[in-house]
Amino acid sequence: MKNYTSINDIDNINNWIAEAKTLKESPLKDIELGKNKTLGLLFFNSSLRTRLSTQKAALNLGMNPIVMNVSGDAWGIEFGDGTVMNGNTAEHIKEAAAVVSQYCDIIAVRAFPSLTDKVKDESEYVLNAFKKHASVPVVNMESATGHPLQGLTDAITISEHAKTKKPKVVLSWAPHIKALPHAVANSFTQAMQKMDVEFVIANPEGYNLSPEITGDTPIIHDQNEAFKDADFVYVKNWSSYDDYGKVLNTDPNWMITKEKLGDAKFMHCLPVRRNLIVEDAVLDSDSSLVIEQANNRTYAAQLVLKKILKNL
Repeated sequence: MKNYTSINDIDNINNWIAEAKTLKESPLKDIELGKNKTLGLLFFNSSLRTRLSTQKAALNLGMNPIVMNVSGDAWGIEFGDGTVMNGNTAEHIKEAAAVVSQYCDIIAVRAFPSLTDKVKDESEYVLNAFKKHASVPVVNMESATGHPLQGLTDAITISEHAKTKKPKVVLSWAPHIKALPHAVANSFTQAMQKMDVEFVIANPEGYNLSPEITGDTPIIHDQNEAFKDADFVYVKNWSSYDDYGKVLNTDPNWMITKEKLGDAKFMHCLPVRRNLIVEDAVLDSDSSLVIEQANNRTYAAQLVLKKILKNL
């Protein structure tokens, strides 16, 4: 594997999950694999779990991580071809990616969408520019349309806690005060489509994800109906896809409560707004897997880096 930019880069998700569990049992066993190798972590947007877990994953493999907050510390980067650079950008991606490639053996990039231009966001112009102009492998730490490290993490977590051969998994929209991206929901959907689970999506009218992502996955607009007999409820807000980037609904009745959850396990990628997305009674209960999910972020990232290092 050269790059890891999408859940679709996973050839067999069950094998990957098994490998990740093995890494979790002995996280330092491959510490010589990344010796004298450097991982460049480039953040165009904020991060806590992704930043720390990916750094830890690199250290577990013996790598040297270098972190840069690109949006605040670097020159403004131009991504357009043929652009007259007489504005706010001072450096072109062609030079930037080439230079970083000389310093790093793997480049990991985090860049959120604008949520104003669907075509531009779906082109993944930042991530794809690094893939095009870098001479080393590229890892997606969340892009405009996907968060494949989180999606792999979630698959690992569900596998660890599943009590039935084919658990029912629900991805549910919940209210938020601002427009949020589709990346986490997209990658979770793609991960579940690769697993042997009964998977449904619950969201209000007007909030269907991209049909290219959801495919044949059932979409239910009644949250209570969707939650019936659920084993796992994964919760995330996302803005409208059809009316791109807009907040059409802030219905508080879509918040997750202990009563709605029933016997299901609660999952969320974090950070989560308490008593808006989910009530305290859920997050502070034994039903919540959010801390375990966060822990598994390290082993998902470590598995990806290990697979890339083996091909260097």
